Amino acid sequence: MHLIARLRDRITGLPPWRKRGALFVAGLLSAAALPPIHWVFLLFIALPPLLWLTEKATTLRQAFGTGWWFGLGHFAAGLYWVTLSFLVDIAAHGWMAPIAIIGLASGMALFLGLPTLGLRLLRLKGAAAVFGLAAFWVLSEWLRSWLLTGFPWNLMGSVWTFNDAMLQPAALIGVYGLSLITIATTGAPATLAAPGRKALATPLILLVLLGGFWGWGNWRLNQPEPTDHENIRLRIVQPNIVQADKWKPELRPQHIRTLLDLSTRDGKHAPTHLIWPETAVPYMVNRQATIRQTLAAVLPSDGALITGAPSGTVDGEAPFRVWNSVLAINASGSVTARYDKAHLVPFGEYVPFRSILPINKLTAGRGDFTPGSGLTSLTVKGLPPFSPLICYEVIFPSEVVAENQRPAWLLNVTNDAWFGVSSGPYQHFAAARLRAVEEGLPLVRSANTGISALIDAKGRVRAQLALEERGTIDTGLPKPTSRATPYSRFGNTIPLTLCGLMLVLAQGLNRRPEKVA
Repeated sequence: MHLIARLRDRITGLPPWRKRGALFVAGLLSAAALPPIHWVFLLFIALPPLLWLTEKATTLRQAFGTGWWFGLGHFAAGLYWVTLSFLVDIAAHGWMAPIAIIGLASGMALFLGLPTLGLRLLRLKGAAAVFGLAAFWVLSEWLRSWLLTGFPWNLMGSVWTFNDAMLQPAALIGVYGLSLITIATTGAPATLAAPGRKALATPLILLVLLGGFWGWGNWRLNQPEPTDHENIRLRIVQPNIVQADKWKPELRPQHIRTLLDLSTRDGKHAPTHLIWPETAVPYMVNRQATIRQTLAAVLPSDGALITGAPSGTVDGEAPFRVWNSVLAINASGSVTARYDKAHLVPFGEYVPFRSILPINKLTAGRGDFTPGSGLTSLTVKGLPPFSPLICYEVIFPSEVVAENQRPAWLLNVTNDAWFGVSSGPYQHFAAARLRAVEEGLPLVRSANTGISALIDAKGRVRAQLALEERGTIDTGLPKPTSRATPYSRFGNTIPLTLCGLMLVLAQGLNRRPEKVA
């Protein structure tokens, strides 16, 4: 502990710019705990300097800046892959790549300035600061899940997606609850810089709690499982079409042939239902009967194709609008169910403040997509009801199921080809697994270039296709957990209440009088 105290004194004694550099590096290290690297042990190294330097901050501005510099490193490393989407069409958008990552990391870092600002306002120190940081960090994660349309990417609880047992507490407390215990536990070594054996108490207690979560998770995984639904045979298709080629008019027929060939090739079993990715069909299917008939020709009489495709207003309807949709098409070529994406990606599917920003969205077409009416449960012949989620709609905790329309499974169709072989698709996949655990619902995922998978109601991956692999998954459909999870019933009320209780604990510890020797 003496060595840790010396390390603390050395870090807090650095000149201002070196402190900022140290915080930036600590933020970079913390990002390595996220998928796909999962070096969680680096959080034990990265978070204590953040706490020590916050404790030494003499002004509110300095305290906020402490968290901001840490956040700049954390989000620059965690979200670097965003720049790759601007390089798909370098001539049109390449100039925006450096601006995008600097702007995004700088903006997201504001959310990590808030926790350190909160510690300074409450003047929390020692163990109280550890609990305060955890609570304020999670509150900031929740805040960025809805502020300015929301972007709850890389929530700290996702660092555990390499271990099925550690995911199970999400059924009780959600990913925000996992973030809470993660930040508290990995920040706790900061207290070891204090003298005396009492400095060990907080880290040991939190490590025991973390071990208890792991033990409970293993117990839950060993409980009896619901059986699969009968007479349902899904084929999840991953065509692996390069983003730069996806919308070229001369290649669109070839893309359709690729999808049809994968859908009809010999496999584990003859499918009853086909699942294709986001915008897999590069035509407005609802407006083109010929395309629908081509697709329907490969379907069994009682089956269906569920695919992503753009949809447009019918002829004669004004104004003309376009949606990013999931469509169910039966063997006669009729659209029997439809969902339009409600949570659109800024700059990807629409341009905010278009009247003053002279740029086009990244996706094909000059006009913006129109948002759909919101979450719903769809029913397709031969399948239990499901909640369709397009692309990053799956990253929003407690916002994947329509109120009073609880489905039997989740469907996530996406196109992560924009981001190549990078951390982005793995982080997206991790978020999808967490939604399955939180809701107690199996999740079927079809991604253009990966990662396509079948995930059961406890977040376990039953089958998957790797990034940039062309292929299919033939699988049944698991049933949901026998009971709705606590998190699915009460949502973010649970982790937010825990944050409040942790702040009360922090205040209590902060006001505890110290014994005079």
